[in-house]
Amino acid sequence: MRRGGGITGGRTGKLVRVSAATAPLVPSDPGSPAGPGASGPGARLAWLDALRGIGAMAVVAEHLLPWFLPDLRPFWFSLGVYGILVFFLVSGYIIPTSLERHGDVRAFWISRFFRLYPLYLAVTALVLALAWWVPVRAEVPRDGSAVAAHATMLLDVVGVGGVVDTMWTLSYEMVFYLVVTALFLAGAHRGSGTLAMVFGVGAVVVGLVVGGPLLRGGWPAYVTAVVFVAGLACVLWGRARTAAACVLAVTALAALVLSSRIPWLGVAVVAVMFAGTAIRRWEQGTGPLWPVAVTTALVVLAPLQAIETGWWWVEADVWVTTIALAGGTFAGGMALRGRRLPRPLVWLGLVSYSLYLVHHPLLKYFTQLSGDLRDAEPAWQAAMAALALVLVLGASALAYHFVERPGQAWGRRVARAVSGAGRGGLRGGGPAGRAG
Repeated sequence: MRRGGGITGGRTGKLVRVSAATAPLVPSDPGSPAGPGASGPGARLAWLDALRGIGAMAVVAEHLLPWFLPDLRPFWFSLGVYGILVFFLVSGYIIPTSLERHGDVRAFWISRFFRLYPLYLAVTALVLALAWWVPVRAEVPRDGSAVAAHATMLLDVVGVGGVVDTMWTLSYEMVFYLVVTALFLAGAHRGSGTLAMVFGVGAVVVGLVVGGPLLRGGWPAYVTAVVFVAGLACVLWGRARTAAACVLAVTALAALVLSSRIPWLGVAVVAVMFAGTAIRRWEQGTGPLWPVAVTTALVVLAPLQAIETGWWWVEADVWVTTIALAGGTFAGGMALRGRRLPRPLVWLGLVSYSLYLVHHPLLKYFTQLSGDLRDAEPAWQAAMAALALVLVLGASALAYHFVERPGQAWGRRVARAVSGAGRGGLRGGGPAGRAG
């Protein structure tokens, strides 16, 4: 078992370096984040920002420690997978109910586009511009399939490496959005607990029968890109939108099982997100909590007998400990909701998407200048680690203020304008959709 990973660790070959997994750190609440001491709905959601901050720093530590302070890296749990689980629980908790509350699929997707793509494209451009210095990863195909996969963000589910190592987790966030949209428009979005258990069972079954991607090559990226563009065009413009959303969801799930790099992991991630939604339903008094416990047990079981396994982070003790810590962190955040939280932690959550996309390439560039620090004196390692962290946090703050935040503002303006022009035509099915 290789306990690898780190700055240059990607998901290559047999994926022995998925220990460098990172949370998608996508800003998942459409409302305005709030700082400590604020009042109103934003203050009630500050605990979600705090959880994002915790997840973000776990991700940074996962990539920083192996190359700066290797002796401090823990192996009794996986920092990267811990961050993934925390952040996907947050996404599952807030995304479906936010869509239901606003009731406007068009506004939801416009908001998603302007939250995700401006920074995503800016970081992609930066990495490509500096490819003469630090070459683009070998896992990125040198053909049109890379463009198609990056355009949809469905990178990992179509077997394409991202120009930034951490981009692969965005694939599963996008799959979740597509599935939730179809469920909402079809009026079948209330059974979150059942869906969580179904995907949990699916993760176990897929792990037992699928030993890796069944569909390989560039064509899955091209096919999903065509379906993605055509389907979202129908959803946004209201032409056969429910049918189009269902086609999108089925296509995404088919890719998840048939062409993703670790099929069982992708299905398990979707199960975790629906478990987050089920927690929200329970909190609202509209669903039971026991499906979350069943889903957790299934996710724990999924990799233990899977064909495609062998990485240190899915050893039974590490896997169970990581899941327990992530669940405990989310439960602790819920227990503190509505209370004043440390401002730095909430701020980290506010810039977490920028931190997620920016930190990994910056750490690569830093080590390119500093050289290999793994055998350096501990004091020098600590000093370089502190300097790198300051630079990463500063760059993340700048990216948030000058790229991410203006993009969000534009998204709100466009969503308001478009929703006002087409009011009443894009609601979901069922009572919740009509009430929205």
